[in-house]
Amino acid sequence: MSGAPPKRQDTRKFFENLSGAGKCIAVLTSGGDAQGMNAAVRAVVRMGIYVGAKVYFIHEGYQGMVDGGQNIKEATWESVSSMLQVGGTVIGSARCKDFRTHEGRLKAAQNLVQRGITNLCVIGGDGSLTGANLFREEWSGLLEELQTQGLIDNEAALANSVLHIVGMVGSIDNDFCGTDMTIGTDSALHRIIEVIDAIMTTAQSHQRTFVLEVMGRHCGYLALVSALACGADWVFIPEMPPEDDWEDNMCQKLSENRADKKRLNIIIVAEGAIDSRNKAITPDYIKELVVRCLGFDTRVTILGHVQRGGTPSAFDRILASRMGVEAVLALLEASATTPACVVSLVGNQAVRLPLMECVLMTQEVQKAMDEKKFEEAVRLRGRSFENNLSTYRLLSYRTPDAELPVSSFNVAVLNVGAPAAGMNAAVRAAVRVGITEGHKMFAINDGFEGFYKGQIKEIKWGDVGGWTGQGGSLLGTKRTLPGKYLDKIAEQIKIHNINALLVIGGFEAFESLLKLFEARLHHEEFCIPMCMLPATISNNVPGTDLSLGADTALNAIVETCDRIKQSASGTKRRVFIIETMGGYCGYLATVGGLASGADTVYIYEEPFDIRDLQANVEHLTQKMKTSIQRGLVLRNENSNENYTTDFIYQLYTEEGKGVFDCRKNILGHMQQGGAPSPFDRNFGTKVAAKAVQWISRTLKDSYKGGRVFTNSEDTACLLGMRRRAMVFQPVSQLKDETDFVHRIPKEQWWLKLRPLMKILAKYKTSYDVSDSAQLEPVTRVRPKESKPSENI
Repeated sequence: MSGAPPKRQDTRKFFENLSGAGKCIAVLTSGGDAQGMNAAVRAVVRMGIYVGAKVYFIHEGYQGMVDGGQNIKEATWESVSSMLQVGGTVIGSARCKDFRTHEGRLKAAQNLVQRGITNLCVIGGDGSLTGANLFREEWSGLLEELQTQGLIDNEAALANSVLHIVGMVGSIDNDFCGTDMTIGTDSALHRIIEVIDAIMTTAQSHQRTFVLEVMGRHCGYLALVSALACGADWVFIPEMPPEDDWEDNMCQKLSENRADKKRLNIIIVAEGAIDSRNKAITPDYIKELVVRCLGFDTRVTILGHVQRGGTPSAFDRILASRMGVEAVLALLEASATTPACVVSLVGNQAVRLPLMECVLMTQEVQKAMDEKKFEEAVRLRGRSFENNLSTYRLLSYRTPDAELPVSSFNVAVLNVGAPAAGMNAAVRAAVRVGITEGHKMFAINDGFEGFYKGQIKEIKWGDVGGWTGQGGSLLGTKRTLPGKYLDKIAEQIKIHNINALLVIGGFEAFESLLKLFEARLHHEEFCIPMCMLPATISNNVPGTDLSLGADTALNAIVETCDRIKQSASGTKRRVFIIETMGGYCGYLATVGGLASGADTVYIYEEPFDIRDLQANVEHLTQKMKTSIQRGLVLRNENSNENYTTDFIYQLYTEEGKGVFDCRKNILGHMQQGGAPSPFDRNFGTKVAAKAVQWISRTLKDSYKGGRVFTNSEDTACLLGMRRRAMVFQPVSQLKDETDFVHRIPKEQWWLKLRPLMKILAKYKTSYDVSDSAQLEPVTRVRPKESKPSENI
């Protein structure tokens, strides 16, 4: 791994300098429960204890704070064991009327002062966070009142004079402005998509129409993203009511879809869906309409509280763990003048935002909706929501051929490398957006092997129907590189008059695009716009933080680890050694380890020797003396050629004799299979749509003299997520960032998560916090005059 630049090293600061000694932190969950809250509680408790602070649970939310007594208990390291995989919140949550009164807050203040608690971590929705901020603003007045009443003395008032508050948003609705994802949203999407996938099989059998109601009284995020993730025919959300004649439009679209041999229709309704006159649109009304106008066999399914239940997804566990640690850092760094902040996620980066600015912006959305300024409401929801809506509009309705822009361009799509979940969603989006832009779309089967053999055919709108939820690669994919077949591939480009290329795949796809770019010198057929979308479970492609398919693989790993850990609950003192895929890239092992609560993770990027192995065995031996009598060790398949999974298993078995026994498990290709996760479906759909729009722009710019010709490096690009943004990067520039021998990027962002994983497993480690979030203002959205709402 290449080291950081010297300047960076000089300015690094480590959290060892941030001591929690003498501080008391309390954590509570409030409002509606959300999967992942327990992971956040666990991270706050363990990080707090790690830095030397006393940490308290406040049971039953604000009600527990008001009632005091046994509701406020000191937490121990062991008390948050086995919480990670549990849905809901184990410390309880309640909607509290008492805390809304001045007397209630006075009692709460007294209960906190008695225990010396001046740092509060609140996990909940905007109502819970607003309550916390009010409590903070009133704090000094409440202490004065308690002093006057003789309930606390002057010394206690001085010692507890400032209350620090950090919020984390736990809400399945994803209705909080300032963050891309709230804790619980991804898990709720998992529940919805599991149900839709199951319903689709029965709907197909009987040629039925299904109307599904999902949660979201004031926010349509769940409805919108699940519609994107399953390719629904129609979606109703509160932020964007349909046009007045929506009934006729919807029935016409459903009818056209059936005429195109589609055997089922899916309509998704947010529970708060309204029409342009603010009248509720209910599933029963839609059913009655479809039956009356079309005579289709129609069923209604209301998902209800199923969406709140079940185990948290890998994404929610990682998000909550990162946010929990960040919340403790924010509390340690807070001064008397620091405003209450909320720890949030933008792109792939943790940020701290002023709590009340976010709350006010969230309230502005509702105000805009009440005033029928729906375009403004969508913009206020933020970048992520806007992107989802615009992508859904692009893909949902097929423009009649006569109305399409006329383009004489042919665009080809192919998959390269190992299959990855989400590839099919990306191909579907690319094909449909390409057709909407007026291009003729071609599918190349079996990667570059199929390319040079001429396995190329036109692919139409209806050919990709129902592809979103399918795993693997329906186009077929091979690891073959184009190097040996450049002449034949150039010939096929000429025969089919291909003007642009979209390559979806892993490291092989990156190498292939580099080869094609370099071959432009000798073959002008390759002087066309070329774009690559990273899709590999290993997440080892340079130029992107996340690859398509990695989230689905992580969920498979985490689900298996949960089951394996559960199997040890009857047999105490057992350690499991689990091998994950990933080649030389330790992403799956590291992030899977963080999400499943692993004790140790062995990866190639962080060399280890026999002394490290010995220290890990001793660490587990100490752990077995506590009430947590099981261990989990993950090993990346290529982490070390000599310290194999068998070697580590035998070493642990020998060294742990009489203390614990061992079992090993090689997860293998189950990590590559299965239906794509909601994240991968949505991510694949959005990046492919963005890539095809880039291709369209680049084609127009490079069309000169009656043909497409471009040899500049910025027309052979990789589209990747970099921290907060999606970026097109020339593959030639990414060459220097790549270790081609081990097929990994030279710098990998997720290595910063390793110390966090070690801290949560009780290892003493160094944690660089110079890159941690700093308080920043909320990006305001300029209000525009609202246009008449468009149908979605």
